[in-house]
Amino acid sequence: MGLRPKTEERILDAAEDLFFTRGIAATPIDAVIARAGVSAATLYRGYPSKESLLAAALDRRQRAWLETWDTAISRGSDDAGRLLAIFDALDDFRDEPHGSRWCAFLGAAAEYSDPPTEVASAVRADTDAMRARLAELARAVVPEPEAAADLAERLLLVVSGDLAMRLREPGHRAALARSTAELLVAAASSTRR
Repeated sequence: MGLRPKTEERILDAAEDLFFTRGIAATPIDAVIARAGVSAATLYRGYPSKESLLAAALDRRQRAWLETWDTAISRGSDDAGRLLAIFDALDDFRDEPHGSRWCAFLGAAAEYSDPPTEVASAVRADTDAMRARLAELARAVVPEPEAAADLAERLLLVVSGDLAMRLREPGHRAALARSTAELLVAAASSTRR
């Protein structure tokens, strides 16, 4: 028997709030149970381990991130604008109620030197999704597949650096990362002429 949707939402809300603000290792499962207002039996009925709960929280967070990114893409006025929309989405996501001071996926990856399978899979799924989406958007700007993939990798590196800067400087915004990415896009576009 699974969890009721409202109960699952409360558990995931509590896990996200605690894991992504206090840290995964620093958050005992009892704290999640208390914050969610559920029994241990209820939590473990849906999530047999702390890692499976973390993976579910990351999966839900990725879906919310992709929705925010989709919205930012839809506001893009041209192909380059849609590609660079990831930087608008970073700021938009941070400003949402479920936003956090930096990337939950980078945080999860940093906390485990040898991550359990479900955590490694969630982090890999997020990285793969960003890489694939950036490559797809880059193909509209730089049609050659190898050049588009190269541009996507460079942009992924800029995105990751921007997310890390959010730890160093509270209130950090993506403007500098976006202008750096604009230089990369311009350089990639000029080589195809």
